[in-house]
Amino acid sequence: MDFNRNTQQSGVAPGASTATAGATRKNGKSDSNKWSKIALVALVVGAAVLLLGLAGAAASGGANSEAKLVKKDKLQAVFLSTGQVYFGNIESLTESNFVVSNIYYLQTSNTGTEANANTNVSLVKLGCELHSPNDQMVINRSQVTFWENLQDTGQVAKAVKTFKQQNPGGQKCSDSASNASTTNNVQGSTNTTTPTTTTPAATTPATGNNNR
Repeated sequence: MDFNRNTQQSGVAPGASTATAGATRKNGKSDSNKWSKIALVALVVGAAVLLLGLAGAAASGGANSEAKLVKKDKLQAVFLSTGQVYFGNIESLTESNFVVSNIYYLQTSNTGTEANANTNVSLVKLGCELHSPNDQMVINRSQVTFWENLQDTGQVAKAVKTFKQQNPGGQKCSDSASNASTTNNVQGSTNTTTPTTTTPAATTPATGNNNR
């Protein structure tokens, strides 16, 4: 009898200890699931960041490795997907673009009759076109098919050397006015990917519209 009275006075309902223990286990399980999800999200994010970093490093490393192949004391030929080729010095080479300076390109002109036409190929220095561009070109890498270092003994390198000897003070577009009547008749630019099959000769570029 005394035992029952003591139990009622204590205010503790029978089975309360069991309910409390169940709630504790439930809360512990909920917290565990919560932290597991957070850890999983952190792992996925970390893996994604790592993959992006590796991809960026690979792209940058590839461009840097390719840039090391550029011989600074030589001319380079840059071939575009349009068929146009530019000769000059590659200043920088990245995964997005090429920066080229000291630029030359080939230009063709036809002489003679239609039945006996002769095609003349000349090497033109960039800068005296109607829009007067600076002697530097930024080329989108997606437009570049391939590029090459040129030997000093090649026809293009020799023609560039001759041009510089004839123009020690740099290119002067006004000096080429006498050639305007012939170069203005050029209807299109040469579309060649094998410049060694032609014999370009250094000429003083015209002030007319040199179509490239």
